Order: sequence, then C-alpha cells, then structure tokens
Amino acid sequence: MAQLPSKSVTRAVDHAEQSDEDTRRPSTDERANHRVVRIVAVVAGLLGALLAILTPLLPVKQTTAQLTWPQNGVLGSVEAPLIGYVATDLTITVPCTSAAGLTKTNSVLLSTVPKQAPKAVDRGLLIERVNDDLLVIVRNTPVVSAPLSQVLSPACQKLVFTAHADKVTGEFVGLTKGPNSDHPGDPLRGERGGYDFRPQIVGVFTDLDGPAPAGLAFSATVDTRYSSSPTPLKLAAMILGVALTVIALVALHLLDTADGTRHRRFLPSRWWSMSPLDALVTAVLVWWHFVGANTADDGYILTMARVSEHAGYMANYYRWFGTPEAPFGWYYDLLALWAHVTTASIWMRLPTLLMALACWWVISREVIPRLGHAVKGSRAAAWTAAGMFLAFWLPLNNGLRPEPIIALGILLTWCSVERAVATSRLLPVAVACIIGALTLFSGPTGIASIGALMVAVGPLRTILHRRSKRFGLLPLAAPVAAAVTVTIILIFRDQTLAGEVQASAFKSTVGPSLAWFDEYMRYERLLMHTPDGSVARRFGVLALLVALAVSVAMTLRKGRIPGTAAGPSRRIIGITIISFIAMMFTPTKWTHHFGVFAGLAGSLGALAAVAVSAAAMRSRRNRTLFAALVLFIVALSFASVNGWWYVSNFGVPWSNAFPEWRFAFATMLIAVTVVVLLAAAWFHFAGDDATGPAWFSRLRSRLARIMQSPLAVAAWLLIVFEVLSLTLAMTDQYPAWSVGRSNLQALTGKACGLATDVLVEQHPNEGMLPPVGAPAGQALGAVRGDGFTPNGIPTDVSADPVMAPPSGGFDDDGVVTSSEAGTEGGTTAPGINGSRARLPYDLDAARTPVLGSWRSGVQVPAELRSAWYRLPPPRGGRAIGGGDRRGPVRHR
Repeated sequence: MAQLPSKSVTRAVDHAEQSDEDTRRPSTDERANHRVVRIVAVVAGLLGALLAILTPLLPVKQTTAQLTWPQNGVLGSVEAPLIGYVATDLTITVPCTSAAGLTKTNSVLLSTVPKQAPKAVDRGLLIERVNDDLLVIVRNTPVVSAPLSQVLSPACQKLVFTAHADKVTGEFVGLTKGPNSDHPGDPLRGERGGYDFRPQIVGVFTDLDGPAPAGLAFSATVDTRYSSSPTPLKLAAMILGVALTVIALVALHLLDTADGTRHRRFLPSRWWSMSPLDALVTAVLVWWHFVGANTADDGYILTMARVSEHAGYMANYYRWFGTPEAPFGWYYDLLALWAHVTTASIWMRLPTLLMALACWWVISREVIPRLGHAVKGSRAAAWTAAGMFLAFWLPLNNGLRPEPIIALGILLTWCSVERAVATSRLLPVAVACIIGALTLFSGPTGIASIGALMVAVGPLRTILHRRSKRFGLLPLAAPVAAAVTVTIILIFRDQTLAGEVQASAFKSTVGPSLAWFDEYMRYERLLMHTPDGSVARRFGVLALLVALAVSVAMTLRKGRIPGTAAGPSRRIIGITIISFIAMMFTPTKWTHHFGVFAGLAGSLGALAAVAVSAAAMRSRRNRTLFAALVLFIVALSFASVNGWWYVSNFGVPWSNAFPEWRFAFATMLIAVTVVVLLAAAWFHFAGDDATGPAWFSRLRSRLARIMQSPLAVAAWLLIVFEVLSLTLAMTDQYPAWSVGRSNLQALTGKACGLATDVLVEQHPNEGMLPPVGAPAGQALGAVRGDGFTPNGIPTDVSADPVMAPPSGGFDDDGVVTSSEAGTEGGTTAPGINGSRARLPYDLDAARTPVLGSWRSGVQVPAELRSAWYRLPPPRGGRAIGGGDRRGPVRHR
C-alpha cells in the first residue's frame, strides 16, 4: 500500500512553493541596517497613520440652504423635495386676509405636500378651509383652527406657524379663545409636542393665485448637516496622509529587499493564457450579464447613486430617511461616477461583470496553484471550482449590490497574505490590510474580510519577529499601521466623526438592526418558497456547507488533505468558517448576503474535489456517501421554486412550483439518493473489492464516473438549469418585455428598459364603462349580488405574493418578502354606492362602485352578476376582445 507523504516531504512541498516566489541572491552587506530607510519608515508611517486618524476630526464646510416662498412676489406652487424629508425648523406667517381667496371647502391656503397626494394629511402640513373653518393640520393632527368669519375679521392680524423637533405651534394673532374653551380670553393658540410633528416637505403648494399679499412668508431651514465638503486644512491633511503612507510603504519595500532576495515575478506564469474552462466560464458570465436576473436592490441603489450629486452626499432615502450611507458608501460613489455615461443596466453592471472575471482569474491563477500540486494538477478540482463559483455568482451577484466587490476583496486579501507568508515579506501584509479595509467598508457584509488576516496571525507574527531582530519593531510596524488606517481618509473625506456617529445611532434606532443571535432568520429565509430561498440560492449555500464539512473532516482526520499545501489549505478553510461567524453580526439577515462567499466557494470547491478523490479518500464507501450527500442537497434545493426577484421573474418556467409526475421532482431525487445510500451500505458490509451481481457491477461502474467529482456535476447541472431558465424566459416572453430582451436592445441604443414597454392609464376615470339600463351606483350588482356588499372589503388588500410560504411569512424590517406590489387599502368617505374602500390608482370614488364578498370570520360563497356595460367603438381598425376570468389573476 502507498504511504502518505512524510513530514519531511511536506516541508519540501511547502519550500517548493516558496521557491516559485523568490530567488535567493547573496547580499553585498548582510549587516547593513539601512538607518535612513528605517527613519523614513518610522516618520512617514506614524505621521501617515496620525493624519488618517485625525481626518474624521478635522473641520468640514457645511452647505447651508434656506427654502423661502413666495418667489418673485407671485403666488404659485413650487416643488422642492428635501433629501432629509423634513426641515430643521419651519416658520410660516400668513396674513388673515389671504383666507378670503378660499371660496370652496377643502381649498388649501398653503401645504407642504400636494393635497391630492396619497397620505398627504398623514405626512405633511395643510392650512385649508374645512367647511366654514380655517384649520391648521400637521401629520393628521389638528394644531389650531378658527371660524373663517373670525379670520376675515379686522381683529385677526396673521396666522403664525412654527415647527421644531420638539413641538409645533400655531397661533391666530389677534384672536382669542371663546367662552366655551378651557381658558377663555387667552390667545387663540395651539401646540403639539411629545413627538416630532415636523411636516414632510416636498414643496410649497396653494390653491391661490395672483400677486402675493404683503406679510406672507414661508421659511424652512433645510437639513444639510451631511452636505459637506473638506476644508483646505482637511484636504491638505488627507493628501499629505496618503503621500506619507505611500512613502512609508516604499520604505517598507526597501527593508523587505534588504535581505538580498530578488523578486522573480508578480503575476503567475502564463497568466494570460486561456483554457477551454476559462472560455466556458467567460461565456457563461457574459451571457448571464445580458439574460440573467438582477438583484432586488438595484433600483434603489441606482437612484441613490444618481441623486448623490445633487444631494451633496450618498443619501440612503430608501431605508434611513436620507442619512448618509457612509461608512459603507465609497463603492456607491463609484457607481455614481459610472452613471454619468448612461444608466443602462448593461453599463451599470459592467463593473460587476469585470469583478466576476477577476474573481475567476484569481481563483484559477492564484488560489488553485497555492493549494498544492494535487489541486493544481486536478481537472476535477478546476471544474468544481468553476461550478461552485458560478453557482454563487449567477443568482446572487449580478446586480449593483456590494457583494461582488466584497467577494473579490476577500480573495485578494487572502492572496496578499499568502504572498507575505511565502516570501517572508511585510509589504504584502500592508497591501492586504488596505484591500481588507476597503472590502470591510464596501458594505456591512464586508466584515467577512477580517478572516483573511486572522487566519495568518501566527505566520505573520513569526515573520515580524524575525525581521525585527535586524531592523527593530517600529520601522516595520509603522508602515503597516499607516496602511491599516489610510482607508479612514476615504471614508471620512467629506464627513465628520460626529456626523457618522449620529447617523449610525439613527440607523440603529430606526432599524433593521438585528442581533447576532437572529442569524437563524437568514437560513429560515433560505428554506422558504420565495426568491430568497429559490433553487439557485439554496443550492449554492448548501454546496458550500458540504464542501466545508468534507474539507474540515479530512483535515482533522489526516492533518491535511493529501497532496495539498497544509498552510494555505487550512487558511482557506479558516477564512470560510470565520466569514460565516462574521455574517452573524450584520444588521440585516437576507440571503443575498451569501454572495460574498462566491470566491471562497470556488476555492473551497477545488479543495473538496481533491478531498473526495480516490487518491485522498480511498474508501469507496465514503466516496459513495459523499455522492449521496450531494444528491440530497440537490433534492433539498429543488424542494423550492425557480423564483427570481421582481421583473426578472417574468416568463421563468416553474417560478411558482415544479410540475409533479405522480411524485414531486424533489421526491424523485430523494429516491435516487436512497439508491446511492444502499450502494454505500453494500460497500460497507461487503468491502470495497466486492463484485456483487452483474447488475450491481454495471451500476457501480456508472456511479464511479459520477463519484469522481459529484459536486462538479451537480454544480454544472444547476448552472445549465439557471441559464436555460432565464434564456427561455426571454424567448417565451418575446415580443413582450423581459430582462434579457431589454439588455440586448440596449446594445442598439434603446436603453430606457422597462419604461418603453409599460402602458400607463393616464386618466383611469375617463375609461369607466357606462352601464346600460341601470344607474352607475347600482349597475355592478343590478342582476344578482348574493353575499356582496359595498363594504365587503378587508382593510388590507395587499396583492397576493407570486410565491407565498406555506405558513405566514415574516419580515424583520418592514420590507415585503414577495415579488409583487401592493394596492391601496384602508377606508375613506362613502363613494357612489356607499363603499368606504380606499381606491388605488386615483380612481374617483364618486364614479367607481365597489362591491366585495369579504366578511369577518368564516368566509361564505357569494355570487355577483352585473348589468350590461356599453363598450366603446373600435379604434384604429382593431376589434375589442373580452373574456371572463375566475380566481386570482397572475401575469407571466
């Protein structure tokens, strides 16, 4: 029997890896201490680190703005939406005589939101006439009111309204409270406090016109605390800090090369060559760039990037009321610059495609060779690495979210650390710190990058200790400290520490801000029948866990996976484990965060492929068990839906459920898994060399081909399934809109996306069909209306999700978990047939009858038959078609 490599052979293998990096050359003066270089390294490193640390504390220039109205002495509505939603403070002065122009009830003298806007009363300020009173209402709370007759009397001078964070006040100057009030004779004044009642401001609106009366004034101090730019002092400190850091790193490089070691190459040999596997991975990524599904957050991230130029900072309007995205906003700032060319999807996501290609380049040229000769020379390892990488990248990283750059950053950090260990130099450590810090501040999930540095603490400490004997500790540590802190300059280039602390506290208060022990929610979502737990997302994560488990098991049992480099292999395993632990501390728990594992999945997949090869895992029983485990995770993955987010789901086959042929598809896969388990049981009891009956020998030979690399086979089958699904979605939808058709059309200059295909009813009330022989308020149930009533509508009428979980869904931050939109819901004043249902799409309740069969408690069958309605005459030579539909309507 062949013996495992001895420890001496292991050391020889590791030394061979080092010889690939460096070539030894005798130094002309081994005892030279490089005094000048050491002084430069210390001074430049410490000053660079100090300036970086001081950057958040240095002053900035804050932009101030005041919104005033009326403008040019003329009454007229002005649109001015605020990034911060509300003003710091607001003061309004209205002459009482201005109310004379309010000739109709519900006429608005002044408001901060359009009166016809949804929930205008709930969010804004309205000074309006209600019947015969002039009412001041803010956020659906009356502040003060007065009879219109008194407002127009000579006694009334003006209405004064003020709003601050702690209270809002309104006063009719000159009027007093009546005898029936609690304090008769006091000034007619109202106040609301105990809550931030400041109104949302999207402009100043009025129903009045003509010249502005004397004394009318609206003054709002815009909240510009985050609209800041560096002062000359701060700018000079940042430039000097970066320059000193560069000088310190150059000095560190000179100290590294003082041992006479000549650097052989930076890039691996034949890095430019293209193998068939490289061509296949590139083709899949490029095709997916056009037809693949985007991520759920692309829309609001693009809006943030486009608005940032006018807002003065990267404001997160979607979740945190316009607070800055910093310290995680530098990647979005790059997208903002990128959007200046065009906002077409294929252009905005081009950096993502380039990062995908870079990830695969690093995996195939840097990671795989460093894992040892068994991995480097294994075709199964390369194909498994490619399959695992694509299994993560395709469903999770094809959008504008920061997971792609984090995945690349983790790989580059690990490669820099490995280069430092292999060459015994500290400059790669400094570079790893810079890359790791940039990765960390790309997004909350960037916390996974710390694992790349933590796993190499032991070897790096040894290198530092050995070199410090010659040069001292400070000349080596100071440049590294400058590298660690230089990213602070990027993060706080136009913000202050106080502002960021305030913004972070606000985000924690508003939420979502889930604790580390809520991490189970992420995996619960992964197992739900929603796009968060779709086939594609579920398989990638489960496959990574399987690869991690088998790699850890083989390492613990044999000390290392046979044929692999022990150090790099253990460190790639350690990074993955630390990354899973670090993910627990992210404030939100979504499955798209798993995209940061794309590079690690490819690297660990290569390691796992060697771990289960016949050379490393000699037991045929164990290899068969591994194949059964892979089949099980495939079955578990298909026990979901082929769902994708939002419009990416259009036309996708089996997006609601997989078809069943007597049994579900997942059940069939489980049956195959059981067969493979029986084969493993046979090998366990009969031995690996047992032949068995002829049929079993044939089955064993077929399984042997698959068991050579079952993870690669499963991963590539899933990749083919995903690519075909989205390609068929495009062809089935054609000529209707689809993601793929839209992206391909962008190559011809049609870059407006869905906007060119959406049909919008501009005047929905004008298209109401007139009834024949019955009044409009009675025609809907004129013939029969058993069980239907005008108010038989539930308060919440949100649309059914495309794919709902079997039990009620949950949501930790108020974001919907379906891929469909909602409708209006709620109640309002009685409509044409007495219904109080709040109608969506600006439908006029005075012209739109509503009937419903919903009732509290147990629902009962109901039947409705309306009167006839008159169809409009055909237009443009096109006939009008009609039909009936039962049950919920879902469009593909």
